[in-house]
Amino acid sequence: MPLPPPSHDDVVHSESFLRLLMRRQLSLSLTCAVTFLGALLGLPLLNYFAPELMATRVGGFTLSWLVIGILFFPFVWIISFYFIKRSIALEEEEVAQAQSGKETR
Repeated sequence: MPLPPPSHDDVVHSESFLRLLMRRQLSLSLTCAVTFLGALLGLPLLNYFAPELMATRVGGFTLSWLVIGILFFPFVWIISFYFIKRSIALEEEEVAQAQSGKETR
């Protein structure tokens, strides 16, 4: 037996509320994914198009090895930290909207 449609004052289960929430989550996910892919694909491109720059010695390492071996993982952690903090903030905003019974567009 299908469930009855939600009442008009049920903001949390309305199509527009859920669509907005999903759109905001998708935007956050795509931003983080594009940033990660930019770093992942940017390093080989830098090695190909700017080999002199990437061969520069920094702290005993070439710049390419410094980025790959030391800086890449903290960069991924920063992206993850941003994603988690922003995701929690989005959820808290949605909870506040649901509790107040208002929809934002």
